Amino acid sequence: MVERVLDGRYALEMLVGSGGMADVYRAKDQLLERTVAVKILHQQYEHDTEFIGRFQREAKAAARITHPNIVNVYDVGVAEGRHYIVMEYVPGRTLKERIKEEGALPVAQALHIAKQIAGALAQAHANNLVHCDIKPHNILVMPDGNVKVADFGIARAVTESTMTYNDNIMGSVHYFSPEQARGTIITPKSDVYSLGVVLYEMLSGHIPFDGNTAVSIARKHLEEEPQPLRRLVPGIPPVVEALVARMMAKDPAQRPDSSTLAADIAHTEQLLRGDQTTAVPAFDPDATRVLSPQEAQEIHAAVPVEENTEPVPVNERPFYQKKKFKFGIVLVLLLGFFTGFFLSFGKFWSSVEVTVPDVTGKQLTLARQILEDQHLRVTVAETYDASVPVGIVVSQTPEAGMTVKEERTVTIYVSKGGEEIEMPNLRGLKKE
Repeated sequence: MVERVLDGRYALEMLVGSGGMADVYRAKDQLLERTVAVKILHQQYEHDTEFIGRFQREAKAAARITHPNIVNVYDVGVAEGRHYIVMEYVPGRTLKERIKEEGALPVAQALHIAKQIAGALAQAHANNLVHCDIKPHNILVMPDGNVKVADFGIARAVTESTMTYNDNIMGSVHYFSPEQARGTIITPKSDVYSLGVVLYEMLSGHIPFDGNTAVSIARKHLEEEPQPLRRLVPGIPPVVEALVARMMAKDPAQRPDSSTLAADIAHTEQLLRGDQTTAVPAFDPDATRVLSPQEAQEIHAAVPVEENTEPVPVNERPFYQKKKFKFGIVLVLLLGFFTGFFLSFGKFWSSVEVTVPDVTGKQLTLARQILEDQHLRVTVAETYDASVPVGIVVSQTPEAGMTVKEERTVTIYVSKGGEEIEMPNLRGLKKE
């Protein structure tokens, strides 16, 4: 038990966590008589005035955000030469601890948690606050199964400060977006990527990229595609795998917007439940349609048939009746053929048009997924190109931006690298 009162107000009761940035204590707010969490920054940050100023601004911005899936920030201050932040105390465990203890989550639970995180991110992004460190360690799982996102403000401040790839960020780099790994401008799409990594881990029980050093992991976020979820989770619904692939797209423009991500996840849940509403077309008495056997019997019974007491012998039936019989067989066969033809290839004449996305410069697996998400067919051809890495799309036909009908085939040309040529044997020859 820790016996210490911080700033004359917060009685520190127990150390509940420690990370690369701060120590976290369960504490008693003696003024408001409530349990809180107090995060005290490590000493190494105290002399970085630029960081401290940024940390205070971000923490105050986080305090203005209210959302059921965001840990509330109550106070920020400095005491005994140490900066601290006071937050809502959430009993339970982190999402990382849950995954370690129980393994992969069922698809429904993983989507439910991801939807809550997406809602929290949308609220923060609407207030111009990007988290920058979305990972299971910062997702708190409450006893009722719902979650809260922690560390808004402090994560952003640390990310924007001068930071090297060392052991302190090994836990975070597993969830870095390519933009973070590259050191470029961070946008809300970066949080979307990190949430995609978290969802990947919830579904499979594994992080998509690992390595011996932070630098090697960061390079994988930039250059490699994760192992397909279907190989780790046999039977995973394709719609879920496609959702994760879009969230983890290398190109931020290909990722869902954070403002609509929660709705996208909810739509995926609806597809899995099969509770989509299907419109029933109105009955058109004039439309050509196939009669059911029952309807055919009713019509046959309603039409009077004249009795012919003197049937014509088969060999005495008129010639035109024999011709009509043969013609009827041919007609039935033709009708059957064309019916099957149109049912099989009807999509070819689909009136739905889509815009061909640009997949040049993308890895083959991602390029195929992007095109198939637009209901386009894909064929792959290989080509030599020394200027483009192996497995990356060099060009495509039709070109990006063209409007085509669904089910149109798009050919993507994938680099095989530089062409190898056989050098002639010049030994023994004289230079002329």
